[in-house]
Amino acid sequence: MSEVLLSARGLTKRFGGLAAVNDVSIDLWRGRIHAVIGPNGAGKSTLTNLLSGDLPPTSGSVVLGWQDVTGWSPEKISVQGLGRSYQKTNIFLPFTVWENVRLAAQSRAPHAFRWLRRATDFVAVNARAESAIELSGLKNRMRSMAGTISHGEQRQLEIAMTLATDPQVLLLDEPLAGMGAQEAERMIGLLHGLKKKHGMLLVEHDMDAVFSLADQLTVMVNGQVIASGTPAQIRLDAGVQAAYLGEEIGEEQP
Repeated sequence: MSEVLLSARGLTKRFGGLAAVNDVSIDLWRGRIHAVIGPNGAGKSTLTNLLSGDLPPTSGSVVLGWQDVTGWSPEKISVQGLGRSYQKTNIFLPFTVWENVRLAAQSRAPHAFRWLRRATDFVAVNARAESAIELSGLKNRMRSMAGTISHGEQRQLEIAMTLATDPQVLLLDEPLAGMGAQEAERMIGLLHGLKKKHGMLLVEHDMDAVFSLADQLTVMVNGQVIASGTPAQIRLDAGVQAAYLGEEIGEEQP
């Protein structure tokens, strides 16, 4: 059954006189992908940073599960059940895929800092890492060095590291950035497979991918929400079309 896993109300972030995000509310439901789109500078990444704790809000609130996490640190919010990926891939290139994911899983171990115990002895940690690698489609690359796998596989690895922390909510900031067609297709399939058990927020510029994935869309311009609804509703919204210079959202342009 669907349930709200994250709820933000009236989020605002001001930098001096500039409101990068202005009075934005959003709900993330288990089993649904909620995409946030808009032109460059619309406030999409700032909104993501407010939800994850990377930035404190000027005003407004964020509730994760039943816990008000407004103003919490990113580490504390992560432990509460939120995982995110960033625009720039954030992995340990000299380590193997397995080592990257195991380190992420180990961050949730109740005795993660027993330095005299071998990391491979943590059975539950290893099981969580193996599950995350399999879910992300990297089982055949487990022993490969992270610096030698393709860009698309590195993005999959970042998601695997996030999954290894056992999140309920996923915030994904441009997960398809820089991918070719085949890599993008694999990522779309991965995200479709993950949404059943998670609440997901997707920030992405690839409109074909957005309309393939999203159950709900929020459109931002200059820090404000100008429209929110289903993909079908957003396609027909005159204000959204005007914000994109008259182009019909979700259709390939010549």
